[in-house]
Amino acid sequence: MPKYVAAIDQGTTSTRCILFDHGGKIVAADQKEHRQIYPQPGWVEHDALEIWERTQQVVRGALEKASAAASDVAAIGITNQRETTLVWEKATGRPIYNAIVWQDTRTDAICNALGDQNRLREKTGLPLATYFSGPKIKWILDHIPGAREKAENGELLFGNMDTWLIWNLTGIHVTDVTNASRTLLMNLASLDWDPEILALLDIPRRMLPRIASSSEVYGQARGALGGVPVSGDLGDQHAALFGQTCFLPGEAKNTYGTGCFMLMNTGERPVPSKNGLLTTLGYKIGDQQAVYALEGSIAITGALVQWLRDNLGLIEKSSDVETLAATVADSGGIYFVPAFSGLFAPYWRSDARGAIVGMTRYVNKGHIARAALEATAYQTREVLDAMEKDSGVSLKALKVDGGMVFNELLMQFQADLVNVPVIRPQVAETTALGAAYAAGLAVGFWNNFDELRANWGKDKEWQPQMEPAQRETLYTGWKKAVTRTFDWA
Repeated sequence: MPKYVAAIDQGTTSTRCILFDHGGKIVAADQKEHRQIYPQPGWVEHDALEIWERTQQVVRGALEKASAAASDVAAIGITNQRETTLVWEKATGRPIYNAIVWQDTRTDAICNALGDQNRLREKTGLPLATYFSGPKIKWILDHIPGAREKAENGELLFGNMDTWLIWNLTGIHVTDVTNASRTLLMNLASLDWDPEILALLDIPRRMLPRIASSSEVYGQARGALGGVPVSGDLGDQHAALFGQTCFLPGEAKNTYGTGCFMLMNTGERPVPSKNGLLTTLGYKIGDQQAVYALEGSIAITGALVQWLRDNLGLIEKSSDVETLAATVADSGGIYFVPAFSGLFAPYWRSDARGAIVGMTRYVNKGHIARAALEATAYQTREVLDAMEKDSGVSLKALKVDGGMVFNELLMQFQADLVNVPVIRPQVAETTALGAAYAAGLAVGFWNNFDELRANWGKDKEWQPQMEPAQRETLYTGWKKAVTRTFDWA
């Protein structure tokens, strides 16, 4: 009798495999980083073959740590960095170009040439932006010799990283509704590729994967998990929504990773945004109705800490940022706006560039570290404000997950700034957990949502402590600093 569900979490900087038991507890995990490739300013790429190799390594590593065999695993769930775009040869499995990462801004000219930023919003829930997969596919077809002809002949396949992994695991070319909803090519109403948008971007439909639900058996795995059904597929932020058991309209979570992503369940009907948010899929379980969500996407949060480590050398490891930030009482009057890839929600300004505003000779590296952490909280406040305006729902608490939620200084400042309790669950790896839940539901390892809710438990809660006047003064300063980053690109 299988005891575990495996989740493969293919993220922006690393790939993990985590084994979960029936109680939703982590039994074993293995993780490996992959290279970040920066060919020129604004370009970000990954080596997809390296990612596949890392995936196989972490699967074997997790099984070894648990002393488990494939027969101990009931199902495999996939969750992934979204929008990162890959095109490969159907016959050989070789990518024709590196994966173009979601942060990449090279498609700015393509998006600008298409005109009004909101022209596809009604169909897709998304603005025309460099963030999404569709323009990246067009760039590859336009710039790689022979690619367009091969695509039209059915010789090339497109996939985000979920599709790439499932194809390598099973030989099946498929994606789920959540990942498809991030391509700028899927119609939110039909949950299928939109022919008019495909024509607009000149993308052959035959290179696109079949769109399936987030929880069904796509195929049987090969390799270390040979014979185990691959039966869950959710983009990382949707997986975190599901893993946090946000099953009711109005329930929301915020994930603090490379970027920061807040999603709110809006039920079985899409809610158009008037405040710079994305209308997206939450999840779709088997034959049940699709559940939609509002999302606020922030490009650079945890990546800013990595930048302090790798580019400036202010810290040796990412966890040192809290210690450095704690050497000062506040940010010394500075604001750090990390618009390295432009600004996402609620601005959608690809012309923005990063800035540190308010510098004086008083400022030291502790202030810079603190301002870098505070930038995550300010950006989250902006998204939360927009979400409450769009949905008409005032959040009573904010469920949080991801790597940065173990930063106590940040979590307290976040609670102070949004003025609601911030709650960290016992299992902070909710992205992987959500993928595991989707996979397990498809094969009967878990029977219903009530079983999943019973697994959720609170680890820690931060209560707001800041005076209202101070909160608004700080936030007003942030809004002013953001305007200083516009019109640079």
